[in-house]
Amino acid sequence: MRTSIIIAVFCSLSAMVSAQQYTLEECINIALQNNVNIKQQELNKAQRHIAYTQARNELLPSVNASAGQNFIFGRSIGLDNTYQNTNSSQTSLGVGANITLFDGLRMKHNIDAKRADLSAAEADLEKFKDDMEISVATAFLQVLLQKELLQIANEQIQLTDANMNRRKELIKSGKMAQGEIYELEAQRAREEQNKVQAESNLKLALLDLAQIMELDDFSNFDVSAPPVESIISEGVPLSPFDIFQTALLTRPEIKAAEYRWQSSEKEVLMAKSQLYPSLSFGANFGTGYYNMSGRPNDSFNKQIRNNMSNSLGFSLRIPIFNKFQTRDNIRLAELAAANNQLEIDKVKIDLRKRIEQAYQNALGAQSKWRATQKSELSGREAYRFAQEKFDNGRANPYELFQAKSSLTQTLSDQAQAKYEYAFRLKILELLKN
Repeated sequence: MRTSIIIAVFCSLSAMVSAQQYTLEECINIALQNNVNIKQQELNKAQRHIAYTQARNELLPSVNASAGQNFIFGRSIGLDNTYQNTNSSQTSLGVGANITLFDGLRMKHNIDAKRADLSAAEADLEKFKDDMEISVATAFLQVLLQKELLQIANEQIQLTDANMNRRKELIKSGKMAQGEIYELEAQRAREEQNKVQAESNLKLALLDLAQIMELDDFSNFDVSAPPVESIISEGVPLSPFDIFQTALLTRPEIKAAEYRWQSSEKEVLMAKSQLYPSLSFGANFGTGYYNMSGRPNDSFNKQIRNNMSNSLGFSLRIPIFNKFQTRDNIRLAELAAANNQLEIDKVKIDLRKRIEQAYQNALGAQSKWRATQKSELSGREAYRFAQEKFDNGRANPYELFQAKSSLTQTLSDQAQAKYEYAFRLKILELLKN
């Protein structure tokens, strides 16, 4: 399973802080265990395995035992082969075996078809797990983003508190009027609202992740992860063509489509096998007991020994005409195989489109993230300059607030661009492997 593909750069670099914190690896494992769709697909795989086992068991002979008890009233045939007016009873015992020697290779093709169906079910299960991994990773990154936005909100409040403390000292010393603090207090209130909103967004992101994991209790649910910068240090991998060529050999949806086509090809051969004769071999053993009222009868054990009979025989079935059913079955099987061949092409086209779109999205996210990095430098410098002017009395609180709001927005845009870039890289890694 390719769980490690997404997990490797996400896994925690240190021990968990508390029992309620989960790494990405733990989140994915829990989601894989709890997801109903994956459980259903595992049941489907089990069913395919049983069908494959049944196909193989058809090669074995069939053995059956039989027993019968008949009561005859009125005229019945006696041991001397004459009919007499008397009651009688008959007991029969038998064992028979039968094995197919040749059936146009239908059983062999059926085994191959069921094996391909089983492989397709395994590939489908792998695809379900891949989709679940990317869903968990997406929600996990969203939680990390909301945590960073909350941290930004807290940092802005701390900066405002520091400015308010300096202003209060100036007012206390009589160097500044009391009214100079009101704008900062209003700014502090707005930033507190932003913090409350950030906390709410974080709780919703944690709830979304917990619901994807299908947790019963997530009241104290939290996550832990290394800095997201470690995820995006390698940059965009390879080219769309190289990724697509690798994906053709590894992606489960490609494998599933190819296995279904292989199964349908075997279905065609199975249909054609009905054109050939079939040969089977059988062996039977039987004995019985006969009792006629009013007549002397040998004992049960003696009759069982004396009435034993054995038989061996071959049965040949030659198809001549069956209302064109075989012909029509062959045509239907060939159409199904052709449709599955087109399905392979369709899956490949869809996969190529996904890779190309994911690659371009990754490049766009990378450019956006780099642009926000430059904006952060200029925004911090603008805020530093406004802070110096404010401290020297050459700028009012509103000008400082504008510079600070601009920096906050820049930091928020940078965080979102960073996590979007990380998400796009994970999509590419999954598609590549």
